[in-house]
Amino acid sequence: MPSAEIITIGTELLLGETVDTNATYLARSLRNAGIDLFRKTTVGDNTARIAQAIQQALERCDIVLTTGGLGPTVDDPTRDAVALAAGVNSEFRPELWEQIKSRFRRLGRIPTENNRRQAYIPEGAFAIENPVGTAPIFILELKSQVIIVLPGVPSEMSYLMEKKVIPYLQQRFDLHEVIKTRLLHTVGVGESQIDDLIGDLEKLSNPTVGLTAHSGQVDVRITVKAESEQAAMQLIQPLENTLRQRLGECVYGVDQATLEDVALQPLAAHGLTLVVIEAGLGGELIRRLAAVGGPFLGGQIVTELPTQDELLKQTDSYRLSHHADLGLGVSIFPGDDAQEIQLVLIAPNETKNFTRRYGGPSEYAPMWAINQSLDLIRRLTHDS
Repeated sequence: MPSAEIITIGTELLLGETVDTNATYLARSLRNAGIDLFRKTTVGDNTARIAQAIQQALERCDIVLTTGGLGPTVDDPTRDAVALAAGVNSEFRPELWEQIKSRFRRLGRIPTENNRRQAYIPEGAFAIENPVGTAPIFILELKSQVIIVLPGVPSEMSYLMEKKVIPYLQQRFDLHEVIKTRLLHTVGVGESQIDDLIGDLEKLSNPTVGLTAHSGQVDVRITVKAESEQAAMQLIQPLENTLRQRLGECVYGVDQATLEDVALQPLAAHGLTLVVIEAGLGGELIRRLAAVGGPFLGGQIVTELPTQDELLKQTDSYRLSHHADLGLGVSIFPGDDAQEIQLVLIAPNETKNFTRRYGGPSEYAPMWAINQSLDLIRRLTHDS
């Protein structure tokens, strides 16, 4: 199985001005094609530093994928950097210039002289026409290794990766295996508790099991290499069953499932409606529930932190005014050593009060409280 590294290029990425979505897309594409990804690197618009990053990657892997820096301006240095890394010159390709001019004509535009820069590629590279943009991409083969250079525009990059690069890699490296990942989402238990329950499974080699902690949630990741999707699922399924048996009800969903979706589904199934009062959460709990809709009738943000009695009265009043079956109230009280989370859950025939303490960084307390609240809703119909 070949190995790869991704180099995303652009000072705007390095400075955090632009979110690097390309690396995420490329990582998933490589995984689905059965290619091991070893590293992801971000480099600013500097020819020497890009060349150095490429050379270092070639010392470790078979495939180097770059995105960005293929525009027509002076600060688009990727073509020259690849040539420098490979120890060759850049050369003008007349056929690429014709492709670029043709593309501009179709757009009803006239290329400027600096667009000619996009017709230069390293000696020995072969170009691939870009039907969705002006910059051709190119691939430079170095014996058993390849450097693949893609544009930074996400729509162009993803199109070319799917239509051109993946088929090339499948043929070049005779790819047959797939890498499949399954995520089990948990809530209500900490990373150390989960590790204590499944630590022996984290030592497996194929499939592998890993943990990713979030604020109030932990993802359990199963990754497997196999000859096909079907073979991969045959390896994943028994391990997933074992994990579910050990972790129990704290597993709320898999892969793309969200906690708010899972929390509201049983309410909808039981014909129950819900409203929310929140204080100190910035409106995020309301936004997440509103995005799902269904049994969620609305929410209100309280700017002054209420006592638990005040929170209960405000929640019940809001529930009755909206003719909802359930009312949830959540408030965060800051403290020196820990944040105190107050929760009240009001139903027609009962009221539940909870006080929970969060000892992590204060900026993560709202997300922790939101996940605790959604888990409380999720478990409501389980416990009834």
